[in-house]
Amino acid sequence: MNDTTKQITYLGAALKAPRISEAATRLADQARDNNWSFEDYLAAVLEREVSARDASGAQLRVRAAGFPAVKTIDDFNFDMQPAIRSQITALTSGAWLTEARNIVLLGPPGTGKTHLATALGVQACHLGRRVLFATATDWITRLAAAHQTGRLPAELARLRGYPLIIIDEVGYLPFEQDAANLFFQLVTTRYEHASIILTSNLPFSAWGAVFGDQAVAAAMIDRIVHHADVIVLKGASYRLKGHDIDPLPSIKAQQVAN
Repeated sequence: MNDTTKQITYLGAALKAPRISEAATRLADQARDNNWSFEDYLAAVLEREVSARDASGAQLRVRAAGFPAVKTIDDFNFDMQPAIRSQITALTSGAWLTEARNIVLLGPPGTGKTHLATALGVQACHLGRRVLFATATDWITRLAAAHQTGRLPAELARLRGYPLIIIDEVGYLPFEQDAANLFFQLVTTRYEHASIILTSNLPFSAWGAVFGDQAVAAAMIDRIVHHADVIVLKGASYRLKGHDIDPLPSIKAQQVAN
């Protein structure tokens, strides 16, 4: 290692950009062979550092989000849901996050709602947004704990600082009145300020039973859907594909209703 390389290594470490040294060494011969200007060489080195930082930051955001598993849009089998391909593709740019829009994924169990919610969340992480993922039940548990310790307003304010939260599995279990009120507050504090992705196995018409109050459910739906893309998935469960098992009658009825 010559003196110049040592100096670059030292300066990169001082700037907390240790990858600069590796990029400078790797690109030096290419720059000489192609007669790059000093400016072109510097830009190329810095571009490698910024790209590496972006990738590293995205990985940290993905890990912090609490996804049950990392999924991508490319992993999703649109052959099973061809009608929604264009809707999902249009969302990958992330413009909906800038506009504080919501995404609602409705459909029977096993049709890919959680996969798509996670994949759009992962995409948001790569676009520089902080994300939090939890089931509806877990969100209520978190908010109830904050409420019991007098921290609910602070917790809601903290969550509002996340550009995106994902609420999975709304409707699988009914909410008590207190839980419904907490959920309503979560939705209300984010309305027109930050985005929500929400998945549910039930149509909106059945939410009154989930939240125990038609008026609360209607007010919540109004705030969620006002600025939202509602995407309906149909068909049988992916998880039952290849098994000689019929879905439950309730699921069959829902598929017919959809």
